[in-house]
Amino acid sequence: MDKTLHQPLGGNEMPRFGGIATMMRLPHIQTPEEKRQLDAAFVGIPLDIGTSLRSGTRFGPREIRAQSVMIRPYNMATGAAPFDSINVADIGDVAINTFNLLDAVRIIEEAYDEIVGYGIKPLTLGGDHTITLPILRALHKKYGKIGLVHVDAHADVNDHMFGEKIAHGTTFRRAQEEGLLDSQRVVQIGLRAQGYTAEDFNWSRKQGFRVVQAEECWHKSLEPLMAEVREKVGGGPVYLSFDIDGIDPAWAPGTGTPEIGGLTTIQAMEIIRGCDGLDLIGGDLVEVSPPYDTTGNTSLLGANLLYEMLCVLPGVLRR
Repeated sequence: MDKTLHQPLGGNEMPRFGGIATMMRLPHIQTPEEKRQLDAAFVGIPLDIGTSLRSGTRFGPREIRAQSVMIRPYNMATGAAPFDSINVADIGDVAINTFNLLDAVRIIEEAYDEIVGYGIKPLTLGGDHTITLPILRALHKKYGKIGLVHVDAHADVNDHMFGEKIAHGTTFRRAQEEGLLDSQRVVQIGLRAQGYTAEDFNWSRKQGFRVVQAEECWHKSLEPLMAEVREKVGGGPVYLSFDIDGIDPAWAPGTGTPEIGGLTTIQAMEIIRGCDGLDLIGGDLVEVSPPYDTTGNTSLLGANLLYEMLCVLPGVLRR
């Protein structure tokens, strides 16, 4: 039986300030039977107990959804028509433990085991960057070693933070040590600012990761870089993890660990659109902290970047 392709609720059907706050005003799908019909889904993880400076990312999923109401279904720039070609919905938030980070990580992994088991490609609304580790653990069980495009001001390869092995700054060190990543197919883009030693970035290089510091991106289009990225990470499953602090705080101030000299919003779109053609198995947009986002611009950017991720998933047609 042909499945129904869900469509976002249009602005002429319900005022954009009305209705239930789902991502892009898509249907909220909850039952296993309905989830099995989905190709991709937006998922929220309202976590901020893995942060190290400013908290608030627990409110990220809700505000990203609120700021997504203006996004229309057809991508005028790329011709992507995701809602005409794959079945997408919002499946709500993971019910984390708000007092115990390690238990929250366990809950997230189990939730994504189920999501992946339905055949869904998850697009996740964070939440701090701790969430990517349990997501990768779940995806690895299905896909094996995973290539990675990681956009961030920070490499997130600390060995520990205050003695803790799991936090938002240790995610990709743990992922590499656990064998989740295909280290020759990993690119980190936008890294910058200061460190404690050169190892803060060089540890990644020693693993075989391609490290693109922000200075390499200044004053230029990133289309040539993304051609290089596709060459490096192609040939297998790829996950896209986008920390909003990869963007300069002039455009994305609402985050817990802002760093000057970052990427522009245009470069952010070039990076995501440059992933078109890769075997993307999911993506996340993390570290949006609404308490520091007084205009809503950071959440608005996050919502649009998640839409751009949807537009480059395999199976999305061009019109």
